[in-house]
Parts: sequence; C-alpha cells; structure tokens
Amino acid sequence: MSRKRYTPEQIIGVLREAEVALAQGQTVGQVCRAGGIAEQTLPRRRREYGGLKIEQAKRLKALEPENARLKRAVADLTLDKLILQEAVKGNF
Repeated sequence: MSRKRYTPEQIIGVLREAEVALAQGQTVGQVCRAGGIAEQTLPRRRREYGGLKIEQAKRLKALEPENARLKRAVADLTLDKLILQEAVKGNF
C-alpha cells in the first residue's frame, strides 16, 4: 500500500476535527478511521503540530531541510576540528 503525504494544512485540519470528535465522546479509533490515519499517527502529529497555526506549520516544514543541512555542516566542521587538534598534538 502506498503512503499518502498530507500537507500541513490537511494535518492541522484533521487534528482540529479529532479534538472536536474526542470532546464529543468518540474513541480514538473512531476518530482515526474518520480522519483516514492510523492510531499511532494521531499522538505523533499532536506532538509535532499541536497548537500550531497553518502559517507556522508551513514555516516549520520549510525550515526543516535548512536545519538538516546546517546540522550536517556543523558535524563536518566539528570532525575537521578534532582531526586538526589531534594533528597539532602529534598523535598521528
């Protein structure tokens, strides 16, 4: 079965509908079936998108690739720094 990708707008919409349905007394299973998501997905998306507005979620998704790129750059530079420190000490 192929994986469906949801946009941040769709995810926030499903979360809002889920909160309303849960407040009305529906079970988590019923809410997830109505939203077309797995039961494990609801808490994960709540953690990631809970309390965000649509604009904030779009910005978060746009910044994630940049953040990953910067983390890789820092890791590479840290490794280079450690190698140079070892070379200066004479521990080849």
